[in-house]
Amino acid sequence: MIKGIHHISMKCKNDEEYQKVKFFYTETLKLSVFKECDNCILFDTGAGMIEIFKDGKEDLEKGTIRHFAFTVDDTDACAEKVKSDGYEVFVEPKDIQIGGDPSLKARIAFCRGPLGEEIEFFCQKW
Repeated sequence: MIKGIHHISMKCKNDEEYQKVKFFYTETLKLSVFKECDNCILFDTGAGMIEIFKDGKEDLEKGTIRHFAFTVDDTDACAEKVKSDGYEVFVEPKDIQIGGDPSLKARIAFCRGPLGEEIEFFCQKW
């Protein structure tokens, strides 16, 4: 029934915020623009989309989504790029192991994007 996540959607409250978000996803995280129209932009993550609307009217409260994660090849490089562009990395790169049989090993880091969204960089270790 479910084949995967098609997109995650967020909303900007004004054009200035929209431009910051656009810069973050295209220049900092190097995502390509799939489509841009009058009131939104879609970024291609390679395994789904991030949709940003620019027609919000006020600050949005933090929602129930805890974070979203990007599959990456180099967690440390992603965290360094985000920091060098002035964004907060609130969980520095670290190795984790998620229990179970078999266990899942990964290197992760977390940052905040321009809208306060929490983003995880997830590099699975085989």
